[in-house]
This record gives sequence, structure tokens and C-alpha cells, in this order.
Amino acid sequence: MDFKGQVAVVTGAGRGIGQAIAESLAGLGVDIAVVDLSADDAGTVARALSDKGVKAVPVVADVSDADSVKEMFGTVVKEFGRLDILVNNAGITRDALLLRMKEEDWDSVMDVNLKSVFLCSKEAVKIMAKQRYGRIVNIASVVAFMGNPGQANYSASKAGIVGLTKTIAREYASRGITSNAVAPGFIMTAMTEKLPDNVRDEMLKSIPMGKLGTVQDVAAAVVFLASPEAGYVTGQVVHVNGGMYM
Repeated sequence: MDFKGQVAVVTGAGRGIGQAIAESLAGLGVDIAVVDLSADDAGTVARALSDKGVKAVPVVADVSDADSVKEMFGTVVKEFGRLDILVNNAGITRDALLLRMKEEDWDSVMDVNLKSVFLCSKEAVKIMAKQRYGRIVNIASVVAFMGNPGQANYSASKAGIVGLTKTIAREYASRGITSNAVAPGFIMTAMTEKLPDNVRDEMLKSIPMGKLGTVQDVAAAVVFLASPEAGYVTGQVVHVNGGMYM
């Protein structure tokens, strides 16, 4: 895959799946805007990527806030002069059963997980449409398709991402912009490592492959969809879940 001269924005890139995506793209020569709410995390990742020979700029932004997002893309244009890839990865959880879920927890998850995709994609498309080229990859989740007790807000936000992804694909295909989503299943992260053995064992029973996925598994799917070679793939959801959902 030839990414020569390309620039990517990866939100939530300070750790976890976002960091792995940024590292994978940088490994193929893509310059990266490392976007995160944490200045420390964004800076640490950007420095590590710069050491690998690409241009990496930390950008602190609240992707649920329109003004912050506009400022973020202004920084990207100023620093890089173009934008080829947008990976909407930023997300949070605020879990509770429906009857116990606070309205503010519903709103915060919808804002960070779904509204951010709307805001960031809207700004990215302005740049990409002028170039007649762009790749938008959104991180959804298996729970968008299966649901999950205690995650009404998270499941709804991720299901919303799928609908938004398909609409963007239809609206901007003629401008050379593709829009796709990756839906991870249970992925090995700092959070899953802390789960009790019995909870972890129950999770594994639902996965035909009998193991958790890795952040690199998710990143590999994102890299393909972000590549020039995926130019005829748009409006699709790639499931990375070990067979948990088919």
C-alpha cells in the first residue's frame, strides 16, 4: 500500500486502539496529527512517531465541541497543508442499566462518541472535497449490532456511527471520498486486563476463536480502509471480533 505524502488525523490517539492506528499508519510513512484530550498522552505518542521518521504533531482538542474541532482542523491545515485520512476513534463509556442511567451520562457518551464523528467529518470533508480524495474510517463496535446490557448509551452511539458512515459514503462518493467503519469486538486493552477471571472466561465463551482481539487487529483493518487500494470500498462495516457476531 502506497501512502506516500499522505496525512492522517486520528482522534483519541493518545492510547489504546487510537495509538495503535496512529503507529500503524506512521509505519507506512503517513504523517500524523495525534489528537487527544490529554496533552501528555498526545505528546508522548507524537514524539514516539517522530522518532520513526514521520512528521507527527500533537493536537489537544475536545472533539465533542464544534469550536475546538474547527481549531483542530485549522492546526492540521497549517501544519501539514492537506488531509487524506480521518480516523474517528475517540470514545468513552458511562455504563449503567437503563433505569439507572443518568441523563448526563447518556448525553456525554453521545457527544463524545457520535457527535464528534459528525463534527470531525464535516470539517474533514471540506478539505477532502477540494482534493477530490479522502478516506474516513469510523470506529464503531460489535455492540452496535448486538446490544449489551448496561450500555444503552454506548450501543446507541455506535449504532449511530454506522448510519452516519453510510450517509457520508453516499453523499461524497462522487468527490473521491470513501467512508467506512470498523466494528471491534472484545479487544485486549488495559480495561479488559483488569477484569476478573470469571468475567473474562464468560466473554471468551461468546467468541468462536476463543481469544480476545488485539489493538493491532483493529489497526490492520483501519489501515486497509484508509489505503488508496480501498478506493472502491465505501459505506461498509468491517467486523473485527473473532466470529462473535456474523
